[in-house]
Amino acid sequence: MGSRRRLPTGKVPVPLLREVLAELPVPPAELRLGPRIGEDACAIEVSDGILVVATDPITLTSADVGRFSVLVNANDVAVMGIRPRWFLADVLLPTGSTEADVRDLFRTMQRALSGIGATLVGGHTEVTDAVTRPIVVGQMLGSARDGTFVTTGGARPGEVLVQVGPVPVEGAAVLARLPDERLAALEPSLTAAARSALDEPGISIVEPALLAAELGVTAMHDPTEGGMAAALHEVADASQTRIRVDLDAVVWFEPGRALCRALDADPLATLASGALLAAFARERADAALATLSERGYRVAAIGAFEPGSGVVDTQGREIPWPERDEVARFVSA
Repeated sequence: MGSRRRLPTGKVPVPLLREVLAELPVPPAELRLGPRIGEDACAIEVSDGILVVATDPITLTSADVGRFSVLVNANDVAVMGIRPRWFLADVLLPTGSTEADVRDLFRTMQRALSGIGATLVGGHTEVTDAVTRPIVVGQMLGSARDGTFVTTGGARPGEVLVQVGPVPVEGAAVLARLPDERLAALEPSLTAAARSALDEPGISIVEPALLAAELGVTAMHDPTEGGMAAALHEVADASQTRIRVDLDAVVWFEPGRALCRALDADPLATLASGALLAAFARERADAALATLSERGYRVAAIGAFEPGSGVVDTQGREIPWPERDEVARFVSA
């Protein structure tokens, strides 16, 4: 009989998720990649290639939820080296929502879809007293006719870990909207930059992920809930390696880090959509870094893969796997 201990807001704890996934039956042969810790999507073999499908809800913010739902799900398909193509949205609106709310949500959703070249193909929309703020559960699909795709678990010892795009961008956009008096003491330009982080630098990593796939990436992952720290552990766990990370090399979105300092939050454990973690064989890493930089992306080699497990800094000190995201801590407070 399971424990009656209440779970905190945010992702289900990894040990519990690992346990319930282990109880699933043996999958059919056409499932090339199924539910695993750290993997962002599934891969299903179909008659003319591989169908990649990802699903993610937007629950930690109600601001710009239509755009968030598209981009977060698109990122999960793109990190498999597949262009996002088709989007479904399950939209749940609280009692009291207006026609204008529906129009605004779909308008921002369509703007985001147009920006990445994807299409809304279906879903469901309703007003319900089961939610107290807008919730969108999105599903993004893409396909690979050549049958190839990238996984989170493809990295091997000796390879180089590359970060593309700064952190925490998504967290900055959400935290900047909190009614917290500690934010009032910040330089107004920092708060303004955080509020507009969805536009600049933005949270889509579709194009850099597809470029990384062309450059010979061996593994990719999209840091989201739990921030960079959780993403590092997810990559290490999926690849069955240890990651030694140079924290001084991490590429920061400074307005986001400033908000975290003001709120006494850990920027490494703060919502991090807008960044990409990519593994490259050592002989390919320098060329990949140069090409990504030439295309205008902020990029750095931040670590290396070693035999073992877990995540450590350059001195060998363990970097803990966050129990919950910092944004979830504030939202549920």
